[in-house]
Amino acid sequence: MKKIVLFASGSGSNVENIVKYFKENGKVEISKVYTNNPNAYVIERCKQQGVPCMVFGRKEFAQNLLVLEDLRAIDPDLIVLAGFLWLVPGAYVNAFPDKIINIHPALLPKYGGKGMYGQRVHEAVVANGESESGITIHYVNEKYDEGNIICQAKCEVLAGDTSDEVASKVHQLEYEYFPKTIEKLLI
Repeated sequence: MKKIVLFASGSGSNVENIVKYFKENGKVEISKVYTNNPNAYVIERCKQQGVPCMVFGRKEFAQNLLVLEDLRAIDPDLIVLAGFLWLVPGAYVNAFPDKIINIHPALLPKYGGKGMYGQRVHEAVVANGESESGITIHYVNEKYDEGNIICQAKCEVLAGDTSDEVASKVHQLEYEYFPKTIEKLLI
């Protein structure tokens, strides 16, 4: 049985999609979900799906490394950042080399880096008149959105598309490609 853990900071729609994808799999266990936001809707989604969820603060994550100790006890095959907004400290990257992945709502290297997440990305894509956008699934290193790319998927951005319309297209790509990419990495 392969074990994965997920990190999220917000609503957790990708977390729920991944949990549902692997629920009947029999080969992959979602061991735990971690969130740095005590008000995140991902907590409710975890309750609904019966998945353990741990809420933590910056101290537990980056200073005393309590979260890292918890991860080491689980010993996951893959750590999946699904809308997690904090930079991952080097201690995690070193403890789990090539086992931490992230999804970004743009075609990196465009529209990546600190502060580029969620709706901000889609607004920038529209403001710059891009003809396409998409998702990038990549390994995590000690810098925002600079790890080696695993998978990219594209969608067309039409003239007149709003940032909400671009976001909807990108979300569909996330829901389709993220679980499949995780599965491929675990095989």
